[in-house]
Amino acid sequence: MSPDRRRRAVVVLVERFGVSQRRACRVVGQHRSVQQYAPQRPDGDEQRLRARLRQIATKHPRWGWRKAHAIAKSEGLVVNPKRTHRLWKDERLQRPSKTRKRLRLGPGAGQRRMAAARPDHVWALDYQHDLAVDGRQPRFLNVIDEFTREALATRPRRSWNADQTTGLLDELIVTTGRKPEHIRMDNGPELTSHALADWARFGSVGTVFIEPGAPWENGYCESFNGRFRDEFLTTETFGSLLEAQVLAEDWRTEYNTYRPHSALSDLTPEAFRMHWETTHHQLS
Repeated sequence: MSPDRRRRAVVVLVERFGVSQRRACRVVGQHRSVQQYAPQRPDGDEQRLRARLRQIATKHPRWGWRKAHAIAKSEGLVVNPKRTHRLWKDERLQRPSKTRKRLRLGPGAGQRRMAAARPDHVWALDYQHDLAVDGRQPRFLNVIDEFTREALATRPRRSWNADQTTGLLDELIVTTGRKPEHIRMDNGPELTSHALADWARFGSVGTVFIEPGAPWENGYCESFNGRFRDEFLTTETFGSLLEAQVLAEDWRTEYNTYRPHSALSDLTPEAFRMHWETTHHQLS
């Protein structure tokens, strides 16, 4: 129990039972000097910071205090992370703790694999299921840039085949003006088909397949899938496929342009890519 709650408990005991303050303090375990201390009212800056933290926690219930601090710091509301952590706990905004997953090691553990060294070096693909209110399962195709962590697509359909998958990749290349050097994916039937192999060969795109039954080899996309499910799929309900498409696209835009990423020094994926391109352009 915090000193402030003990202070209120002492006041209740004194008013209701007519006992002395000394005895009430002894009952609740509160030192009399603490009881007689007059707490200072928070200043206007702290009130604004508290209100902003509550807004962030309400809008993003699966975020922790570190991401909230990154947002508040970018808005000039706070500098010291300890202050944010203290107010976050004081406002009781902690998200429920999650059980740490057991580390899964497969036969490919410890082996070197291709690591993305620049934007558009490796795009990763994976499918993810959810359940709509009508009982049908929309299937999302998630495409990310492993280097910048950008979510290039979170597109739902009732089902995906190889032609539709390559169609989405062509759409991304046309709309973004970017093209991957390699694509990383698992061994699903849509991704090992002749259609996707021909698309990669004719487009001069390398394919990197993970070992069967080893999702950790597609770790960046698996990590994104976890964030996508935790922060979006578990908090939204879909009445139709169109609604799922609109909401998923809104979340993807926010993920790329607003949500700070801890692996990118709390920059957003889009800001990180722009910073990388500016820096390397100047060096070249």
